[in-house]
This record gives sequence, C-alpha cells and structure tokens, in this order.
Amino acid sequence: MNNAQFYFARPENEPVYSYSKGTDERIALDEELKKHSKQKNEIPLIIGGKEIYTGKTGKVVCPHDHNNVLATYHNATDKEINMAIEAAMKAHEHWATISWIERVSITLKIAELISTKYRYLMNAVTMLGQGKNAYQSEIEAVCETVDFLRFNAHYVSEIYDDQPHSEKSNLNRVEYRPLEGFVFAVSPFNFTAIASNLCLAPAVVGNTVVWKPSNNALLSNYYLMKIFEEAGMPPGVINFIPGKGSEIGNIVLNHKDLGGVHFTGSNGTFNQIWKTVASNLENYKSYPRIVGETGGKDFIFVHSSANVKEVATALVRGAFEYQGQKCSAASRAYVPESLWEELKSQIGENIRLIKKGDVMDFCNFVNAVIDEKAYDKIMGYIQKAKDSDDAEIVFGGGGDKTKGYFIDPTVIEVKDPHFVTMEEEIFGPVVSIYVYKDEDYEKTLELCNNTSPFGLTGSIFSKDVSARTKACQVLRYAAGNFYFNDKPTGSVVGQQPFGGARQSGTNDKAGSYLNLLRWISPRSIKETYLPPTDFRYPYMYEEKCYR
Repeated sequence: MNNAQFYFARPENEPVYSYSKGTDERIALDEELKKHSKQKNEIPLIIGGKEIYTGKTGKVVCPHDHNNVLATYHNATDKEINMAIEAAMKAHEHWATISWIERVSITLKIAELISTKYRYLMNAVTMLGQGKNAYQSEIEAVCETVDFLRFNAHYVSEIYDDQPHSEKSNLNRVEYRPLEGFVFAVSPFNFTAIASNLCLAPAVVGNTVVWKPSNNALLSNYYLMKIFEEAGMPPGVINFIPGKGSEIGNIVLNHKDLGGVHFTGSNGTFNQIWKTVASNLENYKSYPRIVGETGGKDFIFVHSSANVKEVATALVRGAFEYQGQKCSAASRAYVPESLWEELKSQIGENIRLIKKGDVMDFCNFVNAVIDEKAYDKIMGYIQKAKDSDDAEIVFGGGGDKTKGYFIDPTVIEVKDPHFVTMEEEIFGPVVSIYVYKDEDYEKTLELCNNTSPFGLTGSIFSKDVSARTKACQVLRYAAGNFYFNDKPTGSVVGQQPFGGARQSGTNDKAGSYLNLLRWISPRSIKETYLPPTDFRYPYMYEEKCYR
C-alpha cells in the first residue's frame, strides 16, 4: 500500500506545433490524412469494455466531400442503452473507491498518448470528420485535450488537499466522494477536446459515465475511446453509445440512478434535458447535477479609439475560423461611424485573401460546415438578409453544397440593431455589423447588453481605458468570458476558464477547478477522541440544577 502524499504541480500548456511545410510534423500529418481519408472504419458501441454491433447503422462523411464515407457506425437501441447504465453502475463500485492517484495516472497517460503517439492521428480524424483545418484541429483536438487532462490532475490535487480545521479534542476531515449514480455526458460535433473533457472530468474524481457522442464527430470520438482503453481505463467507467439523442435521453434521464448531466450543445436540447430531469425529481436517488454549455451570440464592440487593423483581424478570425462553428464565434459587432469605412475596407482586403476548400490543402483558411442541415440553416439566415431592407450583404453571401457544404465568409451590415441575424445564433461563417454614432457609445453598450438572450463571450476594442472600463461594467453579465483588444474566441485551459450564463449555460467554467467541484459530493467526518459521559452542561452543576 502506497501512503505517499502526491501533489501534481501546475503544468505548462501543451505547445502548438506549426505544421510548416517540410517539417516532420507536417509530413506525419499528411500521411495520416491520406491514410484516414481512404480508410473505412466500422464504429461499434463500447459498453463495459465490449464492442457491440447492433446492425442499426449510419454513415460518417467528410463535410468537404460528402461522397467520401469515412466510417459506418452502429446506433444504440433500448437494450444497449440499459446495458450501458448497468455497466456504469457496476464499474462505480470499484472506480469510486480506487486511489485517486490511480485515476489521475490513467488520465495523464491518455494525455501523453495524445500528445505523442496519437497526435497526428487525432488531428487527421478531427480534420476529416469535423471539417477543421490543421491549426484549428491542433489547438483543440490535441493541445486543449491534453491541457484539460493535465490541469485537471493539478486541480484535483488542490481540491483534495483542502481539509477543515481540527481542534485538539477531535479530528475533522472531508471525504471527496463522487456522485451517487452515473453521469450522462452529451458531447457536440465541434470540439474533440470537449468530448474528452465531458467524460474525463467527472471520471477523474471517481464517477462513471454513459457517453452519447455527436454523430458528426464519431470518427475522432471513437479513437478517443480507444485511447482511453489503451491507457488502462477500466471497463464500464466510460461507455460509448452513439445513437439518436431523444431515444438515449428518454431512458437515461428517466433512470433512478442518474447522478448528473455534463452537456455541450443546443439550447433546445439542454432545455429539454432540464425539463425532463425536473419532472422526475421524486424518482431519483439524488438530485442530479446539471452542467451545461449551450449557445452564444458573441460580440465585438468597437470604440472610436480602437486600432482598425486589429479589429479587422479579430473580426475575420473570430467570425470565420472553423466556419464560425464555435459557440464563442464573433457573430455580431458594434462599430462607430467614424471607423466603419476604413474598417470595411480592411475586412474586405482580409476576406479577399481567404481560401476555401478541402482540409487536406493547408492553404485553405475556411473549410466546409458540418452537414447539410447546418448548411441550409445558415444559408436561410443569409437569404433573410438578402430579402430585407434592414440589412445589406457587404461581403460573401454565397454557398455551394454540390460536393461539400461550403459557405462564403459573409458580412452583413444591418440598419436595425435587432435584425434577426443580430439576435439569433447562426453557427456559421456570418457576422452582422451595426454602425452606431460615436456619441452614442454608452447608449449602444446598453443595446449590446440587452439584445441577445445569451451571455457567453464578447470583446471590447479600445485604447481609451475609461471607455473600456465602462464597457466592462455595462456588459458585466453579457459575457462569461470577456476580452480586451482581442477576439472573443480561443480560451486556453488554465488561463481563461470557459463558460457563460444567461441562456449560454450554467457557467461552471471548464478548464478550472470549478467544473470538477460539480462532480464531487463531499462528506464531512468528525472523530471525537473523548466523548462526554454526562449530558449536563457545566453551568448546571454550578447552579445546583440537580440535587
């Protein structure tokens, strides 16, 4: 038995590889891309460590070439969903009581495998299956995934190290238990790192997981699951069940042993989860923890003192990186009249340099959106702008889904600050800009604060400290992640814990200790060395209360 005290020091963030032409990493990634663009995988369910093929299948295709089928996957039926719950509950008996060092060591091995042995594989399958260019994949599918795992090891050390005060007559301690029950993890298509963290953050503190991955991210998520197993994750701790969300949710959310929900996705789905949980409160063994990150209508607010080139770069990167398919993507902007013409010209110059196409061509800054449903939705918003007298397409506006789901980077100037593209989440390469009079700066800050139901990310560009401070005050609840003179995307684990409130989620801050606390059910334990043997208080003797 190892009684050593462990503490995991704060790690450094994983370095981002350049993938410059001719480098070893570029050559290795090119090889993996060629291999996996032609390889046809068959993706099973993995329940209790066993691969299960249901015969109820779907296809994984490249967003940039929807005729290229990357994999066939098997969907869970009612039988397998119940099996996954049973496997998670069975594994809980051991996993909850195993030394936390053993749990952390497995997750750190996962980090090391992704950082080294499987770095290029994870990048390639994320690029091909989810439509990311090499840089966007590297910073999240590899670096962010690794950072989550290494920083969580550090945060667990700090949480477990926190113990209450004890007096000389007693010993007090806190036991950091996992939740009683299983955690239901529901992950999105757009971030491989989020899929990993939704499962492994609860798992590292002793929970077991039923994982419903997005059907549009199954290739990378399947390889994640295989890496979990290679690192030594015991059978049943994480159970991988692709399938239809409503069918899986109908069983999982109505189960008495549901301990918590770890979710990233749409508002509609999250709201339905919450309503289902609320309607079942009397049936659960414990009140489930509900942690969710949902949508955003993220803004860039520009003050007249801002540097135009800096703003133009932030808008183009913030709005068009990964085709705007980030919940933090810049989707609306407020620009002073005095800067608009110069800024518009600079944005136009930047957009003219953007190349669009296949992820395997490293010159392409913009790739395809995830699927036809997303394409049609995004193009629908663009069409509304084209049809309205309250909006004008300044740049872009085109799209083509003949081979892949490609949409031009699109800038809309709106006359009405409440035009639909300023208020509703689009989740595509579209940014709407409202031009305000310079003297209406504070009035427009209030407008920005009250326009959207979301509260995820936002930024202010200003060289004027007073103006910036005013923006920070007015927009206090408009963004859970707020940036000064930077785009509103690209939070880094351990540096900018991520999450927002309002209709953007529960703001439990992935990438910090705050998220881990949600998966812990603490128990206070007191030991008294010499328990009293007389019920009477001392003063009762003095008052001769008892004769």
